[in-house]
Amino acid sequence: MSEQQSTSNGVFKFYVDHDRPNCIGCGACVAVAPEFWEIKAPDGKSDVIGSERQEENGEIVRETLNIAETNYAKNKEAADSCPVNVIHLHNKETGEKII
Repeated sequence: MSEQQSTSNGVFKFYVDHDRPNCIGCGACVAVAPEFWEIKAPDGKSDVIGSERQEENGEIVRETLNIAETNYAKNKEAADSCPVNVIHLHNKETGEKII
């Protein structure tokens, strides 16, 4: 378990859901939350650091990352900064899609 994901009791209250195929690679998420986001792939799209990846036909179609409440604000800022709304936050306890 990475430090950015963990809490003292190991509970993840939220998760980040990245709709990677629709990412335009503007880098806003990286600018506001570089500890969670990076652009390294040859296609120039953003990636969630340490995420679980779902692939179809060899392409990453979705990335998810469980996060602690202490990391919510940074990831909410990343989601809010995304001009194409491909970063979503969900409450794991209630199932609510926050953004």
